[in-house]
Amino acid sequence: MKNTRIRNRVGGIGERMRGPLGVVLVWAVTRAALMVFVFQVVRFPGQFVVHDVEDVYRRWYPQLRAGVFPSHDVTWQYPPGAAAVLVAPAVLPFLGYAAAFYWLALLTDALVTAVFLAGSRGNGRLAGAWTWVLGAAAAGPVVFSRYDVMVTAVGVCALLALRRGGRAAGVLAGAGAMLKVWPALLLIGTARGPVTRRAWRWAAGTAGAVGAAFAATMPGAFSFLTFQRDRGTEIESMGAMVFHLARHAGWPGRATMHYGSVEFLGPHVRLVSWAALALSAAALCWLVVWRLRATVFTEATAYDAAFTAVLVFTTTSRVISPQYMIWLIGIGAVCRTVRGSVLRLPVLLTLAATVVTTAEFPVFFSHVMASDRWGVLLLGTRNALLAAACVIACRRLWAATVRRDSPAGPVQRLPDTPTATASVLTSR
Repeated sequence: MKNTRIRNRVGGIGERMRGPLGVVLVWAVTRAALMVFVFQVVRFPGQFVVHDVEDVYRRWYPQLRAGVFPSHDVTWQYPPGAAAVLVAPAVLPFLGYAAAFYWLALLTDALVTAVFLAGSRGNGRLAGAWTWVLGAAAAGPVVFSRYDVMVTAVGVCALLALRRGGRAAGVLAGAGAMLKVWPALLLIGTARGPVTRRAWRWAAGTAGAVGAAFAATMPGAFSFLTFQRDRGTEIESMGAMVFHLARHAGWPGRATMHYGSVEFLGPHVRLVSWAALALSAAALCWLVVWRLRATVFTEATAYDAAFTAVLVFTTTSRVISPQYMIWLIGIGAVCRTVRGSVLRLPVLLTLAATVVTTAEFPVFFSHVMASDRWGVLLLGTRNALLAAACVIACRRLWAATVRRDSPAGPVQRLPDTPTATASVLTSR
């Protein structure tokens, strides 16, 4: 009897730890560790990870507060809405800029976690909350030392707002696009109908209004477009693998800071950069074709399509900075909030890629810069995981939504249940 009571008690504790209480406790422990790292109480191994906040953002802060974009600084490569985030530490005037930024990042992270926990009350599904909490922890101190966590929070809220209609989702997606462009992709998977038209109109209207307001009041609002255009092949991107390997065959180029990140400079780099742009264009064409052909929609389809769109553009980009993984973790977590999602494996592969990303930056970034065997192995593994996730996501999204017998047939909205999704997949 005593052993039975002990087992029951242990089982009860384990059950509670898998529930919301466990999510909160794991969040508290992991975020305390991340704050220790960004405040440099304990230094995270490898590359100096807080450079962007301590040096770059803080350098821009006085100019942005004065109402002028740093349009003569090639490292300014963000849409105009980013100014609002980068001056936000002013709301905590009793702290220094960097400290205020880190605390705001922590509060944003807490908000995202709370949103996922609140969304789980109706269905008891905590997979989304666990994905966010564990995925962001795996990303390391980069989560709090870049403003991408704020953008991801807007993107997550935009997608979850689709459950209540299109207006709020459109406003949030449009505002997010003015922070870092990629949230413009989030509404690509909404089912055709009045909700989608409303969401797209509000997204376009919000983005246009925010852009126009900044252009009218702050000089240099769209200077970032020129600097983004001129970027080359960053050493962590897919295309960079060509030059990492070519270095071992005598390629004479070098890796150096260029346009705000470490890029390869040398023969044939421009060709590889153009190839990456061509792949991104091909990805856009595929998404358009998918959108025109898709006829089967569940509650999960909008989330799966958003994750796939962000994933393919991240994977084919000339730049794959470590903070990009935060976007994928957030949108992947939204996919995990519904049982009908067909992208469980791609999301898990992305989480694995996040772990490897933290290993290659900041921990072993010197090896990546040197293109030695360890650096190439780490980077190759991360990129292979992203490529595999990308291919699987595209195939599964297509299989779940495009009817082979009716390319332009009527839209079907199915209940978001495992049975309904399985019936669609097995009918092909």
